[in-house]
Amino acid sequence: MEEQHGGGPAHWWRYGPPGWNRPDGTEVHRARPPWRSTLLLTAFVLVGTTFAARGQPDRVPLDGYARVLLLAASVPLLWRHRHPVAVAYGTAAAALAYLALGHPYGPVFLPVAVGCFSAVVAGHRRPAWTAVGMLWAGHLLVALWLYRWLPPAGDHRAGLGQEVVVATWVLAVAALAELARLRREQWARERADRAEAARRRADEERLRIARELHDVLAHSISVINVQASMGLALLDTDPEQARAALTTIKSASKEALGEVRQVLGALRAPGAAPRAPAPGLARLPELVQQAAAAGLTVETEGEPPRLPPGADLAAFRIVQEALTNVVRHSGSRHARVRFGYGDGVLRLRIDDDGPATGADAGGSGNGLAGMRERAAALGGTIEAGSRPDGGFRVLAVLPSDLREDQ
Repeated sequence: MEEQHGGGPAHWWRYGPPGWNRPDGTEVHRARPPWRSTLLLTAFVLVGTTFAARGQPDRVPLDGYARVLLLAASVPLLWRHRHPVAVAYGTAAAALAYLALGHPYGPVFLPVAVGCFSAVVAGHRRPAWTAVGMLWAGHLLVALWLYRWLPPAGDHRAGLGQEVVVATWVLAVAALAELARLRREQWARERADRAEAARRRADEERLRIARELHDVLAHSISVINVQASMGLALLDTDPEQARAALTTIKSASKEALGEVRQVLGALRAPGAAPRAPAPGLARLPELVQQAAAAGLTVETEGEPPRLPPGADLAAFRIVQEALTNVVRHSGSRHARVRFGYGDGVLRLRIDDDGPATGADAGGSGNGLAGMRERAAALGGTIEAGSRPDGGFRVLAVLPSDLREDQ
């Protein structure tokens, strides 16, 4: 699922806010200061404290110094994403100075909560809780002991209820900050998992296309190579045979171009339905004719069963690659393809009588690896190796009762 951030609260909780969950892993809010939220919070602190002061006539009235301290506690929040530790300590110090001078209580704790919240979410837990602890300890010191020497004159010792309120505020900030930190780490893990899944799908698609191109080109070019050699040898002595070889080359190249165009067309238009059906065992007679044109006689035993598209394509490509390897790497001009079916399993065997004509007996590493990958993708197996009598055998065991959606 693609990450969209325009949904409601449930969508936001699952995928994260826009600034925390960009596809490239960067964060929008680190690129520029959060002017809007800081401005709104500063205005709320100033206006809220002004209204709260009306109900606290025994405190020191709000003056220029008090408003400067309120601004000193709020304005640094502009840099809370770039310098979260400094902002956490700065807001706590400004709030403590404001309270120590005897000014009215109000939303002065809100900037401290936001600053410490940002520090915890950014991973600076110890500095954040140290700043909050210093503010709490300083408030206790002022409220329980230093109030005798600090303004306002005639102030009394704070009661237990007031300290319980402050402690509750500290615990609430801690709980919210830790919850946000844990949720952000979960968003990061989910982002990494989705990116890894996308990379894995891309790798699987790349390998699939590589197998398709290898099988198509290896088979067709092998036929073209054999026919070109035959045409050159017979050009002067038997023009009709040379003409037939050229006709085969034309047919094989046209077919190869068509299949390559189909594979590349899927790349250009992802998700579009292919214009031509994928090859399958129904094209086995055509494959036998192409092998015969390359000088290889192919005998088939058994009747190919009806298979789902994926298994049908894999079986056809395995036969095609095995016959191509016989043409390229075996001295035998005779091959046998045998189909066996039972218990929901297709047993496909391709034999030649050998001997091998080069170091790559049985085929190149890429060809055999491609056959094994096709079989493994369906839950099947491939066994390939020399026979005791000097020939070579490819044995494929494929589940043939797969659902089409697999």
